[in-house]
Amino acid sequence: MGLFSSAKNFRGQDYAKLKKDCLNRGEKFSDPKFPPHDSSLYFSKQPPGVVTWKRPHELVDKPQLFIEGASAKDVTQGQLGNCWFVAACATLAGVKELWHKVIPDYKDQEYGDLHPGIFHFRFWRFGEWIEVVVDDLLPTIEGQLIFTHSKERGEFWCALLEKAYAKLYGSYEALEGGNLSDALVDLTSGVSAHLDLTIGGYVDDFEKRKQLFKMMSKEMNEHSLMCCAITTGETFPRPHSHEEAEMRTSVGLVKGHAYGITACKKINIGDTGLFSIFKGAQKVRMVRLKNPWGEKEWNGAFSDGTERSEFVYSTSQLTKMYSRSPEWSKVSASERQKLGLTFEDDGEFWMTFEDFLEHFTDLSICFLINTKFLSFSKTWHETTFFNSWTIGIRGHNSDRAGGCPNHKDTFLRNPQFRFDIKEETDDVVFQLMQKDARERKQEGMQNLVIGFHIMRVEENRKYRVHRIHDAVATSDYIRTRGIFLREQLKEGRYVIIPTTFKPDETGEFLLRVFTSKDPDAKELIKDQPKNPWYSCFKKAVMVTTITVKCASNLEKQSAFGGDPDSYCIIKCEGETVRTPVEKGTANPKWNTTAIFYRAKPEQPIVIEIWNSNMLVDGFIGRAEVTAPINPNYTQVQLSLYGRRKEKTVEKQGHLLVQVYSDDDLTSI
Repeated sequence: MGLFSSAKNFRGQDYAKLKKDCLNRGEKFSDPKFPPHDSSLYFSKQPPGVVTWKRPHELVDKPQLFIEGASAKDVTQGQLGNCWFVAACATLAGVKELWHKVIPDYKDQEYGDLHPGIFHFRFWRFGEWIEVVVDDLLPTIEGQLIFTHSKERGEFWCALLEKAYAKLYGSYEALEGGNLSDALVDLTSGVSAHLDLTIGGYVDDFEKRKQLFKMMSKEMNEHSLMCCAITTGETFPRPHSHEEAEMRTSVGLVKGHAYGITACKKINIGDTGLFSIFKGAQKVRMVRLKNPWGEKEWNGAFSDGTERSEFVYSTSQLTKMYSRSPEWSKVSASERQKLGLTFEDDGEFWMTFEDFLEHFTDLSICFLINTKFLSFSKTWHETTFFNSWTIGIRGHNSDRAGGCPNHKDTFLRNPQFRFDIKEETDDVVFQLMQKDARERKQEGMQNLVIGFHIMRVEENRKYRVHRIHDAVATSDYIRTRGIFLREQLKEGRYVIIPTTFKPDETGEFLLRVFTSKDPDAKELIKDQPKNPWYSCFKKAVMVTTITVKCASNLEKQSAFGGDPDSYCIIKCEGETVRTPVEKGTANPKWNTTAIFYRAKPEQPIVIEIWNSNMLVDGFIGRAEVTAPINPNYTQVQLSLYGRRKEKTVEKQGHLLVQVYSDDDLTSI
């Protein structure tokens, strides 16, 4: 699943075998499964001119896969509305470990004498790495590459990478209009989050702004990939069109266009007049962005300023820059050197974080989780489930397409998965993905609206949930390939239910859950316990849930009069459930629920309260509750008693519980 797992051959093509065969025959590879034909370009329109497929050595004398490695500055968008992918490639190029995975054994693939014209690239797709083989025949018009290309005419890694991605989805046209987050995930196997910057209150709230920049800087340092855009409410249009030219803002940014974020830095501005501009701060928060077009930059504060100059300079380039962008003159030469500052119209530019938040509406961050070299600051345990929403006979386990929680009568028919949080509080990451409809775009297919619902359930639940519990978290419901949620959850057992928005919509999905410890996650398949076939065991006739809510006025537990570190053990017909420990209080609150399928309802449920000690735990008190059939939730206050010979001796304190019992085993 992770970044360094092995790859599966796409469409059965083995790169090593195909390359060896070409070398033995002394021929260039020509890919029969993605031929140099218009059908590989477009499925609904004609090319913008007469297309000739040429190999790099037909375009330049000495082609290279890389010229001085990969860089965000290399990647330039062509005549295809796939800036979402190109922006992701630009950010990928800045992280060596990542593009080494996507472009494997890159040194062996480099051009040289008698190169067989075959390359391979890797993309993460629905839970596994896929290796895609391509030839190096590239579409050109009048001798120029028409799609993604490098700033250096002799460098071809980004053009070949784009061709492999187009092959993965069936055609170049299939890449038009897309989601930044999807491209980032495809290139990393990470988990991508989308932030709507217009609703976060970042522009007006200094503290929120500060925390967002801190988070972005931290994730950038840990090699997360980031892209941003100014939304238009539509998919990204074709570049350089008349319509898009009109969408360019007065500050040089383009609406509906994806930009890669390549750096987040605080820069020293020194003792200058800029204090008045930036409210007395000695450091300015800055972001560096990359326009995939390779041109058309921001022209506001701290810009390269190339479009603001209307006269010719005879002095140095640096002096020109000062005249064009006076803010940079307040930054020391050493600080500019640290930033790797350049002043070309190359599509890469700096802007203040305040300006970034004012002008951009969408931010996508791809977190790299559970990898050996690139990860969050903690180690994560990944749990994955491959499953599907299906339509079947009502009541059968094939009936698993119930829609979102708005459809209360059908919602619980969806697939259900339980997991445990074993820390007192854990930061948990969820990602729900559906199979991408992009490869069937020419058939008019589109992604479903999907999301998921998380409920806290009984600590020992083993069977499917039949009554909707209170939600601890619910994702957004969006027509997108993947949904992300990061949530703080307390210790306990939970059930997550992935759904489509409407009932009876079908499709495959992948659910990924990242926790600190193994969550012992399982799909819940059975509705209730099976009746035993052997006569020595009685079948369950009643289901009871009991919630140990709290205790009051518990007895002190040390010679110094200290309050206990208390927990409860709930016992019923040989099954036990333990609550978390509540430390240092005579009035603990547990709110822990257990569920029992009871074959002997005449036997009481026993609850013991214990004090947690380093060596031997100490007994505090014991209570019993009979919990007869009562399909209403009832709260009961119980007195505490001793154990064994002291069963009738009343102890200090009381216990508050809530019980529910029903002879319908699927009532809850």
